[in-house]
Amino acid sequence: MPPESDRKLLGIIVDFLSHSTIVDFISGPATIISLQQLKGTFRLTHFTIKTDMISVLQAVFKHRDEEFTGGFSEANLLGEGGFGCVYRGALLTGEDVAVKRLKVRSEQGECEFLTEVAILSRVHHKHVMSLVGHCTEGAERILVYELVPNKTLKFHLHGEGQPTLDWPTRLKIAVGCAKGLAYLHGDCRHKIIHRDIKAGNILLDSEFEAKIADFGLAKCTSDANSHVSTNVKGTFGYLDPEYFSSGKLTEKSDIFSFGVVLLELISGHRPRGLVAWARPLLTRALEDGNFGILVDPNLQNNYDTREMARMVGCADACVRNLAAHRTTMIKIVRALEGDLPLSKLNDGFTICHGSSSNKGPSCQTTRDLEMGSMKRYRQGFSGGSQAHISWP
Repeated sequence: MPPESDRKLLGIIVDFLSHSTIVDFISGPATIISLQQLKGTFRLTHFTIKTDMISVLQAVFKHRDEEFTGGFSEANLLGEGGFGCVYRGALLTGEDVAVKRLKVRSEQGECEFLTEVAILSRVHHKHVMSLVGHCTEGAERILVYELVPNKTLKFHLHGEGQPTLDWPTRLKIAVGCAKGLAYLHGDCRHKIIHRDIKAGNILLDSEFEAKIADFGLAKCTSDANSHVSTNVKGTFGYLDPEYFSSGKLTEKSDIFSFGVVLLELISGHRPRGLVAWARPLLTRALEDGNFGILVDPNLQNNYDTREMARMVGCADACVRNLAAHRTTMIKIVRALEGDLPLSKLNDGFTICHGSSSNKGPSCQTTRDLEMGSMKRYRQGFSGGSQAHISWP
């Protein structure tokens, strides 16, 4: 039998899963899960659970941190976030892994830990971070991921002294991230809304393939639910203004955030204030085919104009203020790859920019959209009592 602290956590996870929409459990015979000892860093642990929970509870490890990560030394530190530090580790198989260790036990930290375990144990996609296992012992809460060695998109776009990402690499990252989001929104058993898509949560492997990471704020919902009402969480600069003002979360909030990431890839600018600066320029560029004022000067005009037009058009379709006017990730993937005309991203309505006079009642202007949703966004920012939002 596992010690009391482990049985308690297992109970929390099972209760968390059984009351969520992540997976519908069915009755089944009890099965013993035996976890292989990993180079003395994790000892064999047994739990009796139902067969269909095996894929959810991949591992409940015991850790000996001195052997696993060199004692969580500074030399093995890969990065640090709001709730924990990430270290390099290694398994018996020789596989390098990333080990996230929560700093301080808190209700928010515990909730994010359980959310990551529940969600990442159920998703499997080339462009989504893989969970190797998780570890609990006493107050310790540790997540073990595949190691993605090339740091984050934020590091490569905005890090001091970093070489310029060339255009083919930027397009590759955009397509990969779009495919990962399309999977989360449509190909999983239950729709997963990430809620914190940003350059800092897009990891890059050795081939600069993108992987979506950090699912601590994610929400799951069924197709039957049009939205999830929740306290507002996310990162300024990437935050959907309609979600901010209403608290109604849909996959369109992720799409807005992804549009900001596209704007970063196009322009090289940081996210704060980027949408307001770029929106009128996007329209002008799509109309006259001149992308110069939008494009990162560090690219020195070394890009394919057709590919740039596709990314600009996708960014424009993602960052519309009203969620109903944004496109879907499936269409974004197809448009980025050149398989869908940009006109198909409008979903049957017309977005006009500039003055709305003499353009008819069906034409919504950028000014019209901002009058409503941006006013509510600013009002929400001034109140903000229900918001839990970080800065990029």
